[in-house]
Amino acid sequence: MPSTSDFQRQIWLDRQEALIASLKVQPLLLVVRPERSDLQNADGESPLLHQLRILHDAGLRHLELAWIDHPGWPRLVERLRRCCPGFSLGAASVVRLQGLEQASQLGLNYAMAPCWDPSLQRRARFLAMPLVPGVFSPSEVHQAIQHEARLVKLFPAANLGCSYWSRLEAPLGGLPFVIAAGGLSLGDVTSWLASGHGAVALGRRAIGPEGVDPALLQWLQQSTTGH
Repeated sequence: MPSTSDFQRQIWLDRQEALIASLKVQPLLLVVRPERSDLQNADGESPLLHQLRILHDAGLRHLELAWIDHPGWPRLVERLRRCCPGFSLGAASVVRLQGLEQASQLGLNYAMAPCWDPSLQRRARFLAMPLVPGVFSPSEVHQAIQHEARLVKLFPAANLGCSYWSRLEAPLGGLPFVIAAGGLSLGDVTSWLASGHGAVALGRRAIGPEGVDPALLQWLQQSTTGH
């Protein structure tokens, strides 16, 4: 008879596959690091919230909110859930157990780490919480595969170049689904997807004091209409 750990493992694997399926529909993630003012005003309106609402209404599917050890962070998550229910919401920059536990308690869809940490991966598996590890070297990619990570984040991607990932396939065999992240802009999305990366993560430069990047809104319109 399957044990509780077997059930947790299967839920964890299924949730990874669900994230991969969602990213295949829209291979883009936006990573946002809240300012202190965003966290202090987490229950109210803010320029960040206004811009995220615009992107939500334009069809953005995947949003990562960088985890910060601040009482306003969970309130901001709940506020985003209420005003932008269509987001597949994840926690970014998770390097501590506290951040992983909080993301799980809040019921987020996934979490992302900038580096490979086997202890965090083991805890994520116990929680049935997809934690996408950041990988850089072939040894880190190999370890992620051995730990049954179905998707990984290549970070920092801009330092490695488009062709790096495909070069790993011959020595390592089948590679997991990969998200290219770190130093990339909207103009890089097409070339990175064409070179075999499953999705691309963009940073907060896509939004800012002058508002949402019009090119991002156009990209979202084209991706949601299929043109």
